[in-house]
Amino acid sequence: MEKNKIDAYKRMTPDMLETLAKQNELVQEAFSTDVTFEQMRENYNKERQFWNEGGPEPNQTIDLEVEGPYGPIAVRFHYPKRRIGKGAIVYIHGGGFVVGNLDTHSKIMRLLMEETESVVIGIDYHLAPEYKYPTQVEECAFLVEWLREHSEEYEIDPNDIVLAGDSGGANLSLATSLYLRDKRDEVSYIRCLLLYYGGYGLTDSKSMRLFGGDYDGLSRKDLQAYSNMYIGEGKTDLRYYDCFSNDLTKGVPPCYIAYGDLDPLQDDSKLLYEILTYNNIKAELEEFQGVIHAFLHHSRILPDSVEAIRKGAQFFKSLA
Repeated sequence: MEKNKIDAYKRMTPDMLETLAKQNELVQEAFSTDVTFEQMRENYNKERQFWNEGGPEPNQTIDLEVEGPYGPIAVRFHYPKRRIGKGAIVYIHGGGFVVGNLDTHSKIMRLLMEETESVVIGIDYHLAPEYKYPTQVEECAFLVEWLREHSEEYEIDPNDIVLAGDSGGANLSLATSLYLRDKRDEVSYIRCLLLYYGGYGLTDSKSMRLFGGDYDGLSRKDLQAYSNMYIGEGKTDLRYYDCFSNDLTKGVPPCYIAYGDLDPLQDDSKLLYEILTYNNIKAELEEFQGVIHAFLHHSRILPDSVEAIRKGAQFFKSLA
């Protein structure tokens, strides 16, 4: 354990402790960054299989490939059995920009589909380190514009788009909205952002000093490893990674911001909320106690997972 860290295990809920026991049973050191990125992906995919079993079944699922700016992008549409309106949620998966795909986040997307009663569209953006920033931001922005252009074909309202994501996907959701705002000057068609335990630019913070370890793969060394793989060297314009270096005083859609109180990235969420609300941008901040980073995956054991998705869905519906 790093010096001065809090013993997070003592603050975890019984369900969170049970979840971690199951995680270790599935894959030991599943989130270690002391291996190759290929091994990181193999470990991650194996560990996530269990958590994605079961859950809501879509009325229809469509898988397709869209030719993007850096090659084909796999996209998955989940249409709910009960749908209200023609809004669409673009879900951007987490995984530190290095791991994760449409399957590792399938249950999260399907739960969000059911709770929002909206179509949820996952994007399998190209991963780092093979593809570095800002590839992923540009691909997500491309998909939003592609969906708007093809909205009639997929029964989507082009003026009712939501961006949602967890962890690195939350970063990409906020970054994509800022990128579209800066490049197109107008993002009124984005209803809101649903942001789950993202990192938005802090490189050091109180929560990073207190939390993070082998149990979540987010020690300060791990965080630096993900950043190195994603950013690489020589980048000077980081406005769509370090979102705090961008202008957050205008043109940001309403935001639902959620985090666990044992998450080393929680201060990013708190800072984002303070900046937005100070500038009269609608935002809601929700803390879930006794849970760690990435808790959204653990709905087979952890009630907070479903509750967090439900609260995001309520925020989404309140803006209809």
